[in-house]
Amino acid sequence: MATLKDVAKLANVDISTVSRALNNTSYVHPETKKQIFKAVKQLSYKPNLLVKGLRQGKRHSIGVVVPSINLSLFGEVVQGIEIQARELGYSIMICHTKDDPDVEAECLNRLRNGLVDGILIAATGQNSRLLRDIRVDGVSVIQMVRKQDKIFSSIVSDFYACAYKAVKYLYKKECRNIGFINGPLDIIPYKERYAGYKKAMKECGCQEYVTESVLPKRNYFKDGYEGVQQLFEQNPNIDSIMVAVDIQGIGVIRALKEQGIRVSEQVKVISLTGHSIGGLLETTMTSLEVPAKEMGEQAAKMIVEEIETRVDKEYQVQHVVLNASLIERETT
Repeated sequence: MATLKDVAKLANVDISTVSRALNNTSYVHPETKKQIFKAVKQLSYKPNLLVKGLRQGKRHSIGVVVPSINLSLFGEVVQGIEIQARELGYSIMICHTKDDPDVEAECLNRLRNGLVDGILIAATGQNSRLLRDIRVDGVSVIQMVRKQDKIFSSIVSDFYACAYKAVKYLYKKECRNIGFINGPLDIIPYKERYAGYKKAMKECGCQEYVTESVLPKRNYFKDGYEGVQQLFEQNPNIDSIMVAVDIQGIGVIRALKEQGIRVSEQVKVISLTGHSIGGLLETTMTSLEVPAKEMGEQAAKMIVEEIETRVDKEYQVQHVVLNASLIERETT
């Protein structure tokens, strides 16, 4: 399949010139443009539905690529994106990846084919080259929740601080055997949470007890439910459990109750990425709550700003970090 680079080579111009000509975003000499479209036709290059799409200008549509929106932080992030995008005159298209890199690549290729002006993504980190190619093709890309590649703007929370603060909070509650049910360390937020946990545990003079899920086809609830037994096998005296996300915490609470262990009195539970669901449970869950809706709203503003920035005015990469708030509830 022909690429943008192939078109540029055949037309004897730079890739950026091809991109500008096909996107019609800035002036390209008519003869040069004619040469480029001749190369496009000769190579049958149609990655962005050029004939019917790019010549018509912006589509006022944003692709949103997330692992899931079911009972997760991402559901509230997407709500914030949709509300703000609508106010700015844009619609959104949502893709669920289940953190499967192959599914993610399929979604990205579908979106790049002339369907959207920009992509907001919580990436697996396994398709960075593809995302860079998409950016070269003239589609804006911004990372949210996960900053996997520093060349793209991002809006995230301080996940390192969440884990660090949680350990210190539990230590003040006289917990000394603090277990941690985490996610795959090749995804940045899980890696950062573990780093914060490790640092605080070392400062408190405590030993680490950690379980880690793997990709793909992970199950957050199962991670938490089965993680309880794994932690007790490491140390029967576990007195508190930190989880990376709320759904893992729900699994932990279920497992503890089935074993007749009193939540809070015998084992405290805290989520490092809380959202509204934590306050709706039968036993409400203490959490470091991320401002998910605000994150989504800001992400939508950032992507529209990048989309609408003039080509002759360089867009400045932004890395925004939002702080989480400790919300104390029944599980601690």
